[in-house]
Amino acid sequence: MKSVLTDFPEKIETARLYMRPAMPGDGKIVHEAIKASIIELKKWLPFAQIEQSAEDVEAGIRRSYAQFILREDFRIHIYRKEDDVFVGSTGLHRIDWDVRKFEIGYWGDSRQQKKGYITEAVEGLTKFAFKCFHANRVEIRCDPRNVNSSKIAEKLGFNLEGILVNDSLSADGKKLRDTCVYAKTNN
Repeated sequence: MKSVLTDFPEKIETARLYMRPAMPGDGKIVHEAIKASIIELKKWLPFAQIEQSAEDVEAGIRRSYAQFILREDFRIHIYRKEDDVFVGSTGLHRIDWDVRKFEIGYWGDSRQQKKGYITEAVEGLTKFAFKCFHANRVEIRCDPRNVNSSKIAEKLGFNLEGILVNDSLSADGKKLRDTCVYAKTNN
């Protein structure tokens, strides 16, 4: 199957949520969520290190949409079904179509924390990757100090395969950090 011809549904649904590709026009609502969540996001995510305008966020979404069309990366936005409130972002990244390997990334709007939305979205996206993309491997990678991210991986049955020591730079680019590698495989 050629990756560029791989179909992707309009949305992926779970019990309380729906997820859809990041689309041009999403910049304002995502910018608001980033602003509301910036203190938490700055700890872990490089994109949160520089203050972005709504236009900057929109431009990033449009670049992501181009990658989505080419099936190089899938940036996905998460919404509550009951009222269409944006609750966060997830996606399938660092894709290797030959191996059928995907990495799931995620962040949540701090105003929607502690409701299980991100866990539910990651579970739904993991199932989607195995069922629709015939994944052989789905990974979650995070800093060992990011306890909330590790808890999601562990709760969903991802196995901690190892910790890569001094694997990358911290989100602010100032020091080395380790990376936990969690995975589920199709065996």
